[in-house]
Amino acid sequence: MTREILIEHINKVFVDKFELDPAILTPEKRIFEDLELDSLDIVDLVTGLQHTFGIPLRDNKELLQIRTLGDIYNLFEKIVQEHPELEEKLTKEQ
Repeated sequence: MTREILIEHINKVFVDKFELDPAILTPEKRIFEDLELDSLDIVDLVTGLQHTFGIPLRDNKELLQIRTLGDIYNLFEKIVQEHPELEEKLTKEQ
């Protein structure tokens, strides 16, 4: 799976859940400061990502380290490498 496909799936969660303009979703955007999400929004974000990727994230400690959209992209690249079945699922949804 290309990074672009992964980013597209992640950005779709931000657009669908928070009605953000896809044009502003760039790797350097900070989740709280630039995208203006709050702690309750993060719960919705995690739920949306779990649904999109079909994997539980509740116990993923790396989520606590996320500060930017790029951090999310990198984390999910790692998750997809650890769960190769996700690549097939996400590619089919294209």
